Amino acid sequence: MKRATFKGGIHPDGHKELTSNLPTVVAPIPDRVYIPLSQHTGAPCVPLVVAGDEVKKGQKIGMAKAFVSAPIHASVSGKVVGIEVMEHPGGSFVPCIIIENDHREEWAETVQPAADPAALTPEELRAIILEAGIVGQGGATFPTHVKYAPVAGKKIDTVILNGVECEPYLTADHRLMLERPERIVAGLGYMLRSIGCTQGVIAIEENKMDAVAVMEKAIASQPNLRVVVLKEKYPQGSEKQLIYACTGKELPVGELPLSVGVIVNNVGTAASFADAVELGIPLIERYVTVSGPGICHPANYLVRIGTLFSELIKESGGYLGEVEKIIAGGPMMGKTVFSDELPVVKGTSGIVLLHKEPHRAQKEYPCVRCAKCIDACPAFLEPTSLARLAKRSAWEEAEKADAMSCIECSSCVYACPAQIPLIQYIRRAKQAILAAKAR
Repeated sequence: MKRATFKGGIHPDGHKELTSNLPTVVAPIPDRVYIPLSQHTGAPCVPLVVAGDEVKKGQKIGMAKAFVSAPIHASVSGKVVGIEVMEHPGGSFVPCIIIENDHREEWAETVQPAADPAALTPEELRAIILEAGIVGQGGATFPTHVKYAPVAGKKIDTVILNGVECEPYLTADHRLMLERPERIVAGLGYMLRSIGCTQGVIAIEENKMDAVAVMEKAIASQPNLRVVVLKEKYPQGSEKQLIYACTGKELPVGELPLSVGVIVNNVGTAASFADAVELGIPLIERYVTVSGPGICHPANYLVRIGTLFSELIKESGGYLGEVEKIIAGGPMMGKTVFSDELPVVKGTSGIVLLHKEPHRAQKEYPCVRCAKCIDACPAFLEPTSLARLAKRSAWEEAEKADAMSCIECSSCVYACPAQIPLIQYIRRAKQAILAAKAR
């Protein structure tokens, strides 16, 4: 059977077998959690607590002061012992609220189940997900309430749940679909109601047919929902490519999905949506994959936000061999970090530990003009041309050559036989273009 897909892309080794068949384990709750005030796209939060304050699990400890932002909550009960600047998995340094866990697991009084979820209006649903701090859990961490805010003249006809998880090594979404399908479907239902949409799609790659079977069973009684099975290819889960594969609609450059009547969310976001609406539970934990050749026992965990990477690595048996890279996220679009002493945040889908590749020389060679990067690029760009412009600091020319359309999927880097760090050059051009616009 022919599967839906997009033009371009690559087929890296998935290494999914390391964790795809392992049931999710509840990670030990640490003695201290480190909760960043910025865990989302948009403005950082303002702290609502100071050192010495007692807090309860689920209590709001950071307030969103802008529309594109999301509040944060305590993932444990205990005492605030300080607010310190720490490294963030996204590569920056941000203030973190440090909570000493009292291990009482006392819920905040604000965490209350809804009396009648079916009676909630769209406005009430959106207010709940705002207050719960729900953001996209696929990596982008865009505040979910912003996506579902009505826009004059725009009508959403389809909500797509992304269960593709095309990044190598990561299987947290896969396990979530197998273990909590009813939560995902419930969340999708609330998403549709909150924006007045009737059609829901759950997109899954063909390498997860067990998840396809489970999700199809979960939606069997709901004719307005369907599962779309997609070709196994990277970056099949990227928003623009996913929309095209599922609906045939092409998202114009620089436009948001709502311009073609679509909203895209991760399956984890849908499950959190349901928990917030029905149980009043804010986003204080998430599924995380710990995998790669550099870890003794790869696993999937249900992790409290603010747990240090080092705690999960220890729980997985520690490092195996000489580890060269610790990656927050997947190896294609994740960020290499310089320490394991940084916290799990709302967007942490995985921790991947890699050995040094002895067969791969750490050197950039001249372009051989093979055009493999062009064939691989799902955005139909010429990566080597953009890299040459970046080397010359020709930012205006790079913008005219559509540098801003790059989704930074690293397909071109994977395909390049000359080992040119194309994404680094293009990212530099994008940053310069944005800086020029800001000025």
